[in-house]
Amino acid sequence: MKKSKGFRVGTRQLLRKEPRERGKIRLSKLLYEYQPGNSVIIKIDSSVQKGMPHKRYHGRVGTIVDKRGRSYVISITQGDAVKEIVVRPEHLEPLKSD
Repeated sequence: MKKSKGFRVGTRQLLRKEPRERGKIRLSKLLYEYQPGNSVIIKIDSSVQKGMPHKRYHGRVGTIVDKRGRSYVISITQGDAVKEIVVRPEHLEPLKSD
């Protein structure tokens, strides 16, 4: 039988949550408003399947370009290419600039 090449193949450890992270997501994560030009970290929340980016973008830093419905358009460099992906706010974290 052929090996699966699905969207989440090979993510058993990557998308695993720690015991204290399980349960409902924080409301502040949904209500946070990002502005175009803000830098964000893509951190996939495996309990929310809608608006989930591909696993290759997990942990990457991108820039908000636009808001599209409830989601955000994020610009990320991948090698020489510049990619634009649509991600929901559950999978984003603001980049702390100290």
